Amino acid sequence: MDNREFLLRRLHSLLGIIPLGIFLTQHLIVNHFATQGVEAFNNASHFMANLPFVIFLEIFVIYLPIMFHAFYGVYIAFTSRHNPGKYSYMRNILFTLQRYTGVFLVVFIAWHVFETRFQVAIGAAEADFNMMANILDNPWMFAFYVAGVLTATFHLANGLWSFLVTWGITQSEKAQRYTTYFTLVVFLVLSVIGIRALLAFV
Repeated sequence: MDNREFLLRRLHSLLGIIPLGIFLTQHLIVNHFATQGVEAFNNASHFMANLPFVIFLEIFVIYLPIMFHAFYGVYIAFTSRHNPGKYSYMRNILFTLQRYTGVFLVVFIAWHVFETRFQVAIGAAEADFNMMANILDNPWMFAFYVAGVLTATFHLANGLWSFLVTWGITQSEKAQRYTTYFTLVVFLVLSVIGIRALLAFV
């Protein structure tokens, strides 16, 4: 691996956690306000949409990092090989799932942005409770969004494990084992938050 590829992979790993992992967590928490009713969600959504420099934040903290992470991630997905001599069989399964979920998320996120942000941008809809309720009223779309939430939370949690190893934070086998338990909790907690939000819209 040359220095350029090394740096690109490090950047890909970093952006997956900061800012994208933080954004996903925040996005799921805001959506979870739907469990408290229409007004609570609309107030939370309105607050986020009216943050200072929101356009700047969306472009440089969300969209550009997502595009780099997604496109370079797809490249990694189709060029990487397993590491049976370096990691356990389970880790290699998770390694493979990380690639598959990344490819699925490219499709899911593109569709989600089209159904929400793009529709708002062209004036076809408002970013409120009713928008999501209308989208999720279709059982197929509800199933698609459930898959999207679970895929995103798994991808983040498993990516967090890889991030900690890649950046030399968890080097020992014991540290990596404890990190596996921690990231499993992250996956479960964020999944519950995300699925509860989806159920609240229907």
